[in-house]
Amino acid sequence: MSVLKNRAVLRWLVPATAGVAVVGGGAAIGTFAAADPALPPRTAAQLLEDLRTSRLDGLSGTVVQRADLGLPPIADLAGAAGGDELTSLITGTHTLRVWYAGPDRQRLALVDTLGERDVLRNGRDVWTWSSRTNTASHRTLPADAAAPPSAPATPADAADRALAAIDPSTAVTVGRSATVAGRSVYELVLTPRDKDSLVHQVRIALDAKEHVPLRFEVLADGVDEPAFEVAFTQVDFRTPDADQFRFNPPPGVTVTEQRGDGPAGKHLPDADLGKPGADRGKDAPDVRTVGTGWTTVLVAKLDAAGGAARGAKPAGGADAAGADAIAKVLGGLPKVSGDWGSGRLLTGKLFSVLLTDDGRVFAGLVTPERLYQAARG
Repeated sequence: MSVLKNRAVLRWLVPATAGVAVVGGGAAIGTFAAADPALPPRTAAQLLEDLRTSRLDGLSGTVVQRADLGLPPIADLAGAAGGDELTSLITGTHTLRVWYAGPDRQRLALVDTLGERDVLRNGRDVWTWSSRTNTASHRTLPADAAAPPSAPATPADAADRALAAIDPSTAVTVGRSATVAGRSVYELVLTPRDKDSLVHQVRIALDAKEHVPLRFEVLADGVDEPAFEVAFTQVDFRTPDADQFRFNPPPGVTVTEQRGDGPAGKHLPDADLGKPGADRGKDAPDVRTVGTGWTTVLVAKLDAAGGAARGAKPAGGADAAGADAIAKVLGGLPKVSGDWGSGRLLTGKLFSVLLTDDGRVFAGLVTPERLYQAARG
């Protein structure tokens, strides 16, 4: 069970792709380290227990997210493939407002130069809205379903998955105390021991009083600045008013009603990712994992989707335009080959993706060599 499950702020916004980045289980606690004199010393084990036992009734604040993954314009690629607008959060710098009042009342607003994009959950109702197009969509969730995932929004979103990656292959220590959003924080430092991992460290700044993550950083090997960072710049731990979670359609808005029983309405729990026979929808690739911990490799076998990845083009319309964009980006990737076959390689500061010519995809926070090893299997 996640150590943040009891008070996961906006955890329904964590993307399924984060499963590549944060996997594993168990715990291996590092040695004691003294905090700044302004805060009482805490061990890593004590801070993890603080997270496990914390309770959060409400929260609102401003979050800044920065991503410098050293990749080609993958946000454009995702858009061409029909991805959500919030997919743009995986690159650049973004400012968001977040509100949380329990697991079934949450709201995120992304504000940039192109306008505002909102995602709201109020009970079983989930709304998305874009000011640029003045369009909205509504979905009614099944009684036992979580909202479908989108982009990571808060430090707690990211920390929830990262802490699940703690196992004997991870050194867990206490870093320096600091101030985030005007509040004193402890710092947990997760360091993968496997040299095939591209992650150098994960740093989680934990509020000294409320025990809530206020900053989350991922550092790549050989790079001083975080490749990914999400942090509060302002935070208020009072429960937001109920009005914050009610969607009030603006004048002239076009609303699309989405069915909750089709593929778009389904949510596959993270624990089911990679399980044989898991229901991912008729158009989703077959997905499994190889390895454990930080060097887990996600493996997918593409069927119809693989044609687009290898350059096949549907007959006209928006699908054809999307396939053209995908083929252009993927066609520019370096060609690689070995005793596992041949294909193309996408690399960044934190992860690698191998697309083989026979329609397989291998991805992970690992070196290309680890992907080649998985492709031989």
